[in-house]
Amino acid sequence: MANRATQRYLQSKIELHGVTTGMWYFLRALWQEDGLTQRELSRRIGTMEPTTLTALAAMEKAGFISRERDPQDRRKLHVLLTPKGRALEAELLPMAQEVVQQATSGFSPDDLARFLGYLAAVQRNLAEVPGVEGAAGPSETTAEL
Repeated sequence: MANRATQRYLQSKIELHGVTTGMWYFLRALWQEDGLTQRELSRRIGTMEPTTLTALAAMEKAGFISRERDPQDRRKLHVLLTPKGRALEAELLPMAQEVVQQATSGFSPDDLARFLGYLAAVQRNLAEVPGVEGAAGPSETTAEL
């Protein structure tokens, strides 16, 4: 329930820019490493490829990304941020930081460090579940929304 509340608060912040929480995770991955293939994005975000394709189509329609074929392997599509998609980083990251600050309001620095450590441990534990691709979900902690 805490995750859903955090996601709803984040969505209320970013939707003014035409970004959904589903798009958010793809944008975060591309801000960190632009030009990933669709398959690499699916793996990093922890989504099935059909879900990724649907999200990328919406992002392309919104003008946040473009997709280009790999010249060496025409089967691969690389996802590239457009100037509009890149510009969102400066606008949306501070909003995400505000969400994290609100969510952890009242935590002492030691409590916050322990809390983030616990979340990272949960993520690692779920990533190790055999046969469950993407079990850990998006590869970032709450502090990194």
